[in-house]
Amino acid sequence: MANLLVTGGAGFIGSNFVHHVVDHTDDHVTVLDALTYAGNLDSLRGLSEDRMTFVKGDITDAGLVDELFSQADAVVHYAAESHNDNSLHDPRPFLDTNIVGTYTLLEAARRHDLRFHHISTDEVYGDLELDDPERFTEQTPYNPSSPYSSTKAGSDLLVRAWVRSFGVRATISNCSNNYGPYQHVEKFIPRQITNVLRGVRPKLYGGGQNVRDWIHADDHSSAVLTILDKGEIGETYLIGADGEKNNKDVVELILELMGEPRDSYDHVTDRAGHDLRYAIDSTKLRTELDWHPSYEDFEAGLKATIQWYRDNESWWAPAKDGVEAFYASKGQ
Repeated sequence: MANLLVTGGAGFIGSNFVHHVVDHTDDHVTVLDALTYAGNLDSLRGLSEDRMTFVKGDITDAGLVDELFSQADAVVHYAAESHNDNSLHDPRPFLDTNIVGTYTLLEAARRHDLRFHHISTDEVYGDLELDDPERFTEQTPYNPSSPYSSTKAGSDLLVRAWVRSFGVRATISNCSNNYGPYQHVEKFIPRQITNVLRGVRPKLYGGGQNVRDWIHADDHSSAVLTILDKGEIGETYLIGADGEKNNKDVVELILELMGEPRDSYDHVTDRAGHDLRYAIDSTKLRTELDWHPSYEDFEAGLKATIQWYRDNESWWAPAKDGVEAFYASKGQ
């Protein structure tokens, strides 16, 4: 049994990864999470103490990080400030967590010679035109458009520099938009699902033509485990499930799957700097590491996600009213 340290393991994607590791390996997981607004201990509920240990703390705390790295066999770094709207309102926490935090972890990985995997996003590449036939690849130049994506791009570059300059045994993955259990209700898909469950019309930014490349969090988790096991040190792998959908189609599919008319939603003011389209080419991951998603049909993954939110209102309800009040104040 290995001891896997997971930063941000109480957040959406991180908690899904922790559950995936417990379900598919014999490893023990230590979760380091500061429990900011997106962290939720209830996302780890049901995991036994002999398989998971939780530590509340910040990745910028060098002393705590060093202590936890001394007890770990490998590290997967999910912890990040990741909400575009919040980064436009107050960029500073994104610099602290995404840049300084990643630096702190890399220095610990350097001291302890630990295998380190860094989780990043396709948003570092900017966006594509709606009619562009191309997709992002590992060779696509970085072109971030928000404080969030620019700090994630910076953290990626730090990892690459620590590999080259200091021999840190690290890999990077850039993933497309995740959906699935334990996602905060401020995010696009769970916000629409929980609105319908409460009898409220979903909200759609602008005309809803912005395209995202969706992947179920279980598939992201399996890809990360594959990279941790088989990935070549210093390499970057793009994770995607060929799930391109525009926001309008996603909202209408949610309504249809939940038994509502497809046009039962409202248009709201688009957000500033809203990227047009993301699209991932995961050929390298599939061909070199033999990884494939289990949810190749977006509709099937969305059905499972809707059912999870139906069954787990006690998890999402406490945050719902505050989220909707915030968006209402912004006309969204």
